[in-house]
Amino acid sequence: MPLLTILLVIIVVGVLLWLVNSYVPMDSKIKSILNDVVVIVLIIWLLNAFGVLSSLQHVKV
Repeated sequence: MPLLTILLVIIVVGVLLWLVNSYVPMDSKIKSILNDVVVIVLIIWLLNAFGVLSSLQHVKV
């Protein structure tokens, strides 16, 4: 996946999260949960994009 695409996705997600936080009236606890979920999903997506998650499938516990 090209680096430019990854940067573009991060910027778009950040702007959308900022818009939701700024203009959608919500309780602060819900905003915090929403922010945490978006960050966790973005981190998992980045790990998958860089191939870290696929290499972890071969690890036996």
